[in-house]
Amino acid sequence: FDFHSRQFNHATQAWRQPRSSFKPFVYGAAFAQGVMPETVVDDLPLTPEEGARGGWDPKNSDGRFDGPMTVREAMVRSKNLVSLRLLRQTGLPATKAWIGRFGFERGRHPDNLTLALGAGSVTPLQLASGYAVLANGGWRVEPVLIEKIVDAQGQVLFEAPKAPALTEDRRAVPAANVFLVNSLLADVTARGTAARAQAGLQRPDLYGKTGTTDDAVDAWFAGFHPSVVAVSWLGYGEPRSLGERESGGGLALPPWIDYMRAALARSEE
Repeated sequence: FDFHSRQFNHATQAWRQPRSSFKPFVYGAAFAQGVMPETVVDDLPLTPEEGARGGWDPKNSDGRFDGPMTVREAMVRSKNLVSLRLLRQTGLPATKAWIGRFGFERGRHPDNLTLALGAGSVTPLQLASGYAVLANGGWRVEPVLIEKIVDAQGQVLFEAPKAPALTEDRRAVPAANVFLVNSLLADVTARGTAARAQAGLQRPDLYGKTGTTDDAVDAWFAGFHPSVVAVSWLGYGEPRSLGERESGGGLALPPWIDYMRAALARSEE
């Protein structure tokens, strides 16, 4: 809504649950521990021994349990139970250490299995910064909001320092890990919950993941082309449902496609 009516910058100040748009980082932590895209994991209800207790009985967004499937297919179909089992296998300490490499504040993410479901808190800019690590091959670069300020006489009053060189000693995550995660995200935009991305823009070099909170309070799509990263978020200032049947793929993905269509056209001129 109009910034003059409510001076709150959602891009930098709104801490919201990213839900499934956070799964690539959980999967990356699992890959770092030896899991591979073709590793088979059960998409079945959690047992009490696995953590289903105290009334907590997590389900998939499609309401189905489809049994054993590859990690790749689980990402494409956004299967929550596979994500939970990957986190159990990787362990909370290793996963939280991994997400810290992308700039996420570990204290804002739960110390329990709901971390795998994106139940922590991020801002849209922070999520975009995390996806930028995937887009540029494993390096983390701090976002710059103001590049330069020049007065009426052309005198430079402020200029942001240049980003440091992307040397191997500054790498956040290994290139091989990024390659594996990105191969899954390409499938998501080709035939998964974000298939409209590649279909709408008619190009295969797009990567990303949808996210929807319970009751569709927040709708996300986070994605990238190797030259530009963009995150689309929809929600109310005072959190409330966007609609009974709404989702990240239905609400947040279309404006992302519109933006990327223009951004990529400019970058390729």
